[in-house]
Amino acid sequence: MSIAGKFLAELKQESVNTRLILAAIPFDKAGFKPHEKSMTLKRLALHVAEINGWWKECLVQDELDFSKDSGIRKEVNSTEELLNYFDDLLAKSETILQNAKEEDFAKNWTMRNGDVVYFTLPKESVVRTWCLNHLYHHRAQLTVYLRLLDIPVPGMYGPTADTDTQ
Repeated sequence: MSIAGKFLAELKQESVNTRLILAAIPFDKAGFKPHEKSMTLKRLALHVAEINGWWKECLVQDELDFSKDSGIRKEVNSTEELLNYFDDLLAKSETILQNAKEEDFAKNWTMRNGDVVYFTLPKESVVRTWCLNHLYHHRAQLTVYLRLLDIPVPGMYGPTADTDTQ
């Protein structure tokens, strides 16, 4: 299987789990923060959804320069809007991976802020780190927010304390 095929299979599998978590987000608690330094529930949920959009930045483009980033973020105000945004970005990411060539993954990608270069890595490493591992990290944070709000945590890899019926 190609590199793109492996990433696409993982993205599709994990998107089911990500969607389960996003579907559980209560927008009546959108401002909840477990700590003053934490993102709000709404911001974190939006961040998890928008990570699917990073496949374009990480695989199609050759760098991300924060000094050129507009900083404009999508505004969502309901779970339905959040899921629609997630689904739209997922479809675009799947298309990017379906069209990716094997040699694309060997090209270097740079994250910078103007003249300050944070790192340069092969795109294969970048999409693993920023498009998948980064997603898993923040998705796990969302499960903690749900637990702290006493909202049932969906089972992603089997039952949770909330879904186990024994």
